[in-house]
Amino acid sequence: MKIAARVSNTSSRHSVEVETDGRKQSIAIVPKSVGRGSAINGGELLFAALATCFCNDLYREASKRNIAIQDVEVEVTGTFGNPGEPARDISYRVQVHANAPQSTIDDLIRATDSVTEIQNTLRAGCAVRLEQA
Repeated sequence: MKIAARVSNTSSRHSVEVETDGRKQSIAIVPKSVGRGSAINGGELLFAALATCFCNDLYREASKRNIAIQDVEVEVTGTFGNPGEPARDISYRVQVHANAPQSTIDDLIRATDSVTEIQNTLRAGCAVRLEQA
C-alpha cells in the first residue's frame, strides 16, 4: 500500500491532501490566523494518526473476531520539548463499548495494539530521509 501526504501553503491558501494507492482525499485544515503555515501542528497530527490507526485497526480486528463494537474513544498524549527534539512519553488510552465480556474487549485491545501500523512504526524507530529536488 503506497501512502503519501502533501501540504501546499501560500499567502492565500493552505491545503492538505492524502493519498493511498492512488485514492486522493483532502483534509480541511485551516491556515494559521497569524503568519504562515497550518493552524494544526505536526505533533497534533502525529497523535491524531496514532488515534486514527488504532481506531481503524480495532474495527478490523473486531470484525475478525465477530465482535460488534458500539463506540470507541482513543486519546493520545505526549510531550514535545524544544524545536528539533522528538516527542517523549507518548501513551494512549482506549475506551471500547461492545456486546462482549470485558475480558474479550481487553484481549481485543491488546491484540489490536500489537498490530497497529503507526504505533509499530514509531516503536521500530523508522528512518526518515530528506530527498531534495
